[in-house]
Amino acid sequence: MFDQEMLLITGGTGTFGNAVLERCVGTGAMEIRIFSRDEKKQDDMRGRWADPRIKFYIGDVRNEQSLKDAMAGVDFVFHAAALKQVPSCEFFPIEAVRTNVLGAENMLNAAIAAGVKRVIVLSTDKAVYPINAMGMSKAMMEKLSVAKSRVTNQHTVICCTRYGNVMASRGSVVPLFIRQIQADQPLTVTDPHMTRFMMSIDGAVDLVLWAFEHGNPGDIFVQKAPAATIETLAQALQQIFRVTTPAQVIGTRHGEKLYETLLTREEMAVAEDMGAYYRVAADNRDLNYGLYFDKGRSEVSVVEDYNSHNTRRLSVDEMVEMLLSLDIVKRALAGEKIDE
Repeated sequence: MFDQEMLLITGGTGTFGNAVLERCVGTGAMEIRIFSRDEKKQDDMRGRWADPRIKFYIGDVRNEQSLKDAMAGVDFVFHAAALKQVPSCEFFPIEAVRTNVLGAENMLNAAIAAGVKRVIVLSTDKAVYPINAMGMSKAMMEKLSVAKSRVTNQHTVICCTRYGNVMASRGSVVPLFIRQIQADQPLTVTDPHMTRFMMSIDGAVDLVLWAFEHGNPGDIFVQKAPAATIETLAQALQQIFRVTTPAQVIGTRHGEKLYETLLTREEMAVAEDMGAYYRVAADNRDLNYGLYFDKGRSEVSVVEDYNSHNTRRLSVDEMVEMLLSLDIVKRALAGEKIDE
């Protein structure tokens, strides 16, 4: 699919950007552009990769001109740039809007103007029934992407992918628990019964590549994934590292949900089951308000949303097996100090 094509990864120095780059360098891509505002991380990546096809662009999605420069000649865009930390967005919600909503609009405008073939916008389960600023900004990003897809049609195909918890991504709980184990500190568990979808970074990349290959304008794709309680995750790490470090229940933090939802019940009523994935096609009804006030859909009343409480739940042993496949766990078992 990428043979002799030019790729752009916004937020390319993050966890997802690095994983996509690692996958794409093995293709026949003509050029892979990394777009981000962090020159230190770009320099680190430049040192790890000696592939002349990889080009680095300093810029910010808040600046449409820097996107236009990076977008020239691009065929495929992975849009991963975002503010992702829930507490940061709670304290500075307008910054979440500027990056996650207006930055996404800048990216989409630049992609459409440059004649990009396909754009995949990365979203999150926090955009479904959002209760925090990060989720709200991501939900608006999704609405914006679907709206743009209606006017570009097949010229530039725009799709979204939603993720649950990508294990061991920067700022997530797995690195935190490993650091606490290494420091012989209690594991800070928010709520033992809190559940989260468990997805590997490779699974996240697989979902994006699936969307590139199968997406229609305005589609939202979700990967089916198992879930686990925070208690199960903590017990699995204790078992892996053979420690009896106690868990300290600290309570639910500001803006956190008891469980995460990947599809609303309205979306589940129209979702297409594609085996390992769900696809939700864009709602392309026009502004016929009768559809909103005079008519309804009885099927919505008989389906549940798709959330981490009602999907398959991992046992401690299954969680151990999944964790042992993670690079960060392998490095920690080999004695490396985990510091981020």
